[in-house]
Amino acid sequence: MEMMMVELPAVDPLDVTGDIVSAGSSTVFPLAERMAEVFRDGGYSGEIAIDEIGSGAGFERFCVAGETDISNASRAIKDSEIESCESIGRTPIEFRVGTDALTVAVSQENDFVEDVTAEELALIFSTAETWADVRAEWPAEPIQRFIPGTDSGTFDFFVEEIFDEDEGPILAASNTQLSENDNVLVQGIQGSPYAVGFFGFAYYIENEDTLTAVSIGGVAPTAETAEDGSYPLARPLFIYSDASIMAEKPQVAAFINYFLTNVNDEIVEVGYFPASDTALNAAREAWLAAAGE
Repeated sequence: MEMMMVELPAVDPLDVTGDIVSAGSSTVFPLAERMAEVFRDGGYSGEIAIDEIGSGAGFERFCVAGETDISNASRAIKDSEIESCESIGRTPIEFRVGTDALTVAVSQENDFVEDVTAEELALIFSTAETWADVRAEWPAEPIQRFIPGTDSGTFDFFVEEIFDEDEGPILAASNTQLSENDNVLVQGIQGSPYAVGFFGFAYYIENEDTLTAVSIGGVAPTAETAEDGSYPLARPLFIYSDASIMAEKPQVAAFINYFLTNVNDEIVEVGYFPASDTALNAAREAWLAAAGE
């Protein structure tokens, strides 16, 4: 039996005025940008600013500086961030908007890496100096690593899953370039057959003519494996706001409503996958509770 979806009050973007400020995850950025575009196309006349600065930096702007209305995140908010929010009178509300398959990628010029185990992945991004250190039959060429910066939810999630939350080994690895800009990582990997990196699936899809996605434990990142959870690096995507912001700025409540109502029409084209009906319903119920509906 299909699940009944929670219906939100209809929003007409033509009726919505006032500006919206959001910041955070570079992974969520293409999706947030697409939803803002569709909202504008529907007649919304205000400005939506979306800064691509990493989940952690986004929470800082939302919970410490109090500058943003919406925080985009590719990981759940941490307890310490919730405390920061509460100290400035904000109670963050979590809205699950989709699913990503964090993708480990190499250049298409790399003809030897197709599939790795989680243990090999930990080696590749820490103590292995050359590819031959991971598997004897691989070339004795230095591994060039391109990884998201430490403010990134993508970095946090990878460290949690592959290094059991210990960022020491990955930060101590040689030949490692960090960037909060996923396009910089993509270009680095495109530049060498011995380079490797990781980012959200959308950035892989956008560059799949030059990159190869590495499968993990025999499972490749796809819509099916991300949605059924068999891909080891599938993860949720979120936006956060606060009931008082939504009350003071009806445009924020309207945009989040519109986002949650229409996200599944846009998400696959952006390069991500829908959240489960259960998760999306929970997000819609959170919106209704925050809006006092």
